[in-house]
Formats: sequence, structure tokens, C-alpha cells
Amino acid sequence: MPVSMDALADDLAAESTVLRELLAPLSEQDWRRDTPAVGWTIADQVSHLAYFDDVAVRSAVRPDEFEAEKAQMDADGGVNPDRIAERFRDVSGEAMLAWFDEARGRLLESFRPLDPKERVPWFGPAMSAASSLTARIMETWAHGQDVADALGAIREPSARLRHVAHIGVGARAFSYTANGREMPQDPIRVELSAPDGELWAWGPEDAVDRATGPALDFCLAVTQRRHLDDVTLTITGPVATEWMSFAQAFAGAPGGGRVPGQFSKEIG
Repeated sequence: MPVSMDALADDLAAESTVLRELLAPLSEQDWRRDTPAVGWTIADQVSHLAYFDDVAVRSAVRPDEFEAEKAQMDADGGVNPDRIAERFRDVSGEAMLAWFDEARGRLLESFRPLDPKERVPWFGPAMSAASSLTARIMETWAHGQDVADALGAIREPSARLRHVAHIGVGARAFSYTANGREMPQDPIRVELSAPDGELWAWGPEDAVDRATGPALDFCLAVTQRRHLDDVTLTITGPVATEWMSFAQAFAGAPGGGRVPGQFSKEIG
């Protein structure tokens, strides 16, 4: 079935609404709460999303402008999320929420009419418009998890987790590259139970190496929002065990992840 940009945009809009419902009631003090990402507040999580929404729009509709921006970043040592976050720390919570709303609206409006196969530039290899929008779903869900954790909130898992899991599986090779390792050629079977009980699967059925369990737990692991000790996954075989020890669905340098016991399995 062909990828539908409208369906992806609808899922991103729905994920945005979940995050916005957490953000709307916050006081200015709440916006400055620390999240589990060391050194990052709730405001930093949201500025990260809004900033890269704006960048994604430029990559799709003004690629020359994006390439110039990327060249400048490369000259300054590459994309540095911490340095970007520092630029917006004097923005109020109210203004931050307005920026997020506006940036997300522009993103959805810009990407809906695109051909899903159209190539758009990014900080790594160019990707399809569909992949770019899917990545925004993953990023929104992952940074939304940091916000939820900071507030002690629990979000209801949805079928949108499939986008996050799909990127996590697809980013296996990148995970090895980011960690300076050579990826084994052995296949891995990933089988996940969806929130509605459906089975989601990737990889050959007869693969010896396997990762199985709840989709939510797999997504928490590959976005490095939970340590493997704090999720309920069954990992079989040395290749799957190695990969899952540093799997990351997000671009950039290897993440710091979370420490064992930081969260109980009941939370994630």
C-alpha cells in the first residue's frame, strides 16, 4: 500500500496534540523543570522540536537555504543539540508553546502536498519526504516522553508507536556506525505486541537472533528513554544482544541513554 502523506501528517498532528495537552497547563516554573535528559528542561525539549520543525520545512521547500545552514553548522563542528538549546533559554513558556504550535503547523502544511518519495536533504543522507515526516513523529514521541517523565505523567500507548519502532529497526546500521562498530550481517527478527494486541514484525521469521516484547518497551529502548533493565523485552542471540545495547532511532552522536533502575517497569 502506498505511503500516504496525509495519514502521516494526521498521525503527527495527533502526537502533537498529546504533547500539547501536557504543555498547555504549565506554569513558567514548570517549563524550567529538569527532564531525564541531563541538562535539559521541558522548555529545551520543546525548543528542540520547534527548531527542527522549522529546519525540516526549509529542507523541503527551500533546500538551498537549508544547505547553506547545514554548511555553516558543519563548519562550526556539526549539529550540536546542546548549543542549539542554549540559544532559546530566555524564551518564556508561553512564547515557546506559541512557537511550537506555529512551527508544527508550518511543517504539516508544507509536507502534506509532497510526493512521499520526493528526496529532501538532511544532516545525514537525503531522505524521502515520507521518512522525514515519520522522523518528526518519532522525535515528538521521544521528546514527549521526556516531558511526561518530568511531569510524572503516563501517556496512553497508541498505534503511532509503529512509526517509532519502524525507525528503530531501520536505524540498526546507523546505530553501529554511530558507535564506530561494524555491523554483523546476521539478520534479526523483531516481534512486537501492539497496544491493540496486533503483532508487528520485521526481519526473517527463522532468524536466530530476536527481540520480542511490547511495542512500547521496544520504542522506549531504541529512543534510549529507558535502560534495557527497565523494560520488558526478550532478547535472544549475541547479535541482537549487542545491537539492543546501543540501538538508537535518532540521528546524531550516540546518546547517553538512561541508567538501570532509573524507571520502574510499571512506568515504561
